[in-house]
Amino acid sequence: MSKINELFSEKLTVLNIGIEMFNSEIAAQGEDSVQLEWTPPAGGNPQLAAALEKLTDQKKIDQANDMAVERMMNAKLVLKGIEQAIDVVPGMTEKTIFHAGPPIKYEDMPEPMKGAVIGALIFEKLATTPEEANRLAASDEIEYKPCHDSQMVGAMTGVTSAHMCVHVVLNETYGNYGFSPIHEGSGYTVQRYGSWDEGVINRLNWLHDEYRPVVNAALKLSGGIDVGSTIAQALHMSDECHNRNKASSMMFYKLIVPWLLKTDYPKDVVLRCSEFINSNEHYHLSITMAASKAQMDALNGIENCTIVTALARNGKTFGIKVSGIGKDQWFTGPAQYVDGLYFPGYSKEDSTPDMGDSAISETAGLGGFSLGNAPAIVQFVGGTVSDALGYVNRMYEITWSENKNYTIPIMNFRGTPAGVDIRKVIETGILPIITTGIASKERGKGQIGAGIANPPMECFEKAILAFASKYQ
Repeated sequence: MSKINELFSEKLTVLNIGIEMFNSEIAAQGEDSVQLEWTPPAGGNPQLAAALEKLTDQKKIDQANDMAVERMMNAKLVLKGIEQAIDVVPGMTEKTIFHAGPPIKYEDMPEPMKGAVIGALIFEKLATTPEEANRLAASDEIEYKPCHDSQMVGAMTGVTSAHMCVHVVLNETYGNYGFSPIHEGSGYTVQRYGSWDEGVINRLNWLHDEYRPVVNAALKLSGGIDVGSTIAQALHMSDECHNRNKASSMMFYKLIVPWLLKTDYPKDVVLRCSEFINSNEHYHLSITMAASKAQMDALNGIENCTIVTALARNGKTFGIKVSGIGKDQWFTGPAQYVDGLYFPGYSKEDSTPDMGDSAISETAGLGGFSLGNAPAIVQFVGGTVSDALGYVNRMYEITWSENKNYTIPIMNFRGTPAGVDIRKVIETGILPIITTGIASKERGKGQIGAGIANPPMECFEKAILAFASKYQ
């Protein structure tokens, strides 16, 4: 019997590529059919396909991307201190407000971000009432800037003013810094979610007046804490280092307490500071964010590099930055709603679209890119453990390499996906996955859930067209 006859004498299964209706019709006739999820490269868009073809299999791009990932893995990230933002953040003034995501005007901000601005102005004593703060916020006296444009990242609204306290992380390998405001703790009444009541302002004052000098003194005595190492260890202790930070926060507490005890501050003061850290299981998120910012900023300006250096959102727009195009160029699209689980009494209708700079974690290979390390969090953001591993495997399809410093034990210690490549996003149609909290659309209501978010494809489409236009 010929080979072709042998083939057709066996039971065949249809593999359908394309329109789903063909698969359905075959199945309706009782035959086996498998639908292959496939879309043409660049979604079939001729302009995007031409840009993609221009940038495919280019040695200069490959070498630039190799350099970018090498810089990611060579970074030594050290927490050096806690300072007032005005003393360390470039461009900060007495009347500057930094915020999460791409540039946005006050009138366009979502309500939680406006609330956070009001809280910041009251904290700075530039206003005494919410009404007065709102008028000042809407005036030309206040200058608004994205955190990402000044070496800083902020969780949720990211709103940071002159005398707020920021963690200072030095990338010792390349000499650049990353900054991020201190995580105030979980709950509804925190400034980053848009609250400004008396308790919020009192906490901000305490962080500035008592906490900052004590912990800063401890960090100076220690010579700095290697937080890259802390993050790497936390990944092996069920953190994904975005929505779950229990292990990293616990390790930081263990590392900082001996140095707190060596300071000259009174016992009751040291106790309050240590209790603040110990009671906040998300404390290390702020440190991870500053570290990831310092790590990714070292990639800025690598000629011909297609690696994404920032993923950020402000509740209205989502923006990305790309190494080879420059640190000041944003590519934006509409912020998406988070697909997740809501606290009792809340639903999608109560939420603000995706918000915050915390996706710098994913940009560095953490969060959604290391979700396989955190089975405990899967139910919190929605899904199963197999879903988590599936998410990670999809992220390998859109990244240039792996970060051998950040590994996933359940995947035989494979490095986390590293270096989101705009070419691969356009080619596959797969978008980065971000684990995140969900903010209420109302000021002061705080977090109402958690889940998974994606950027809009529009960001990557704009980026690849700009890159192709620039690329020679």
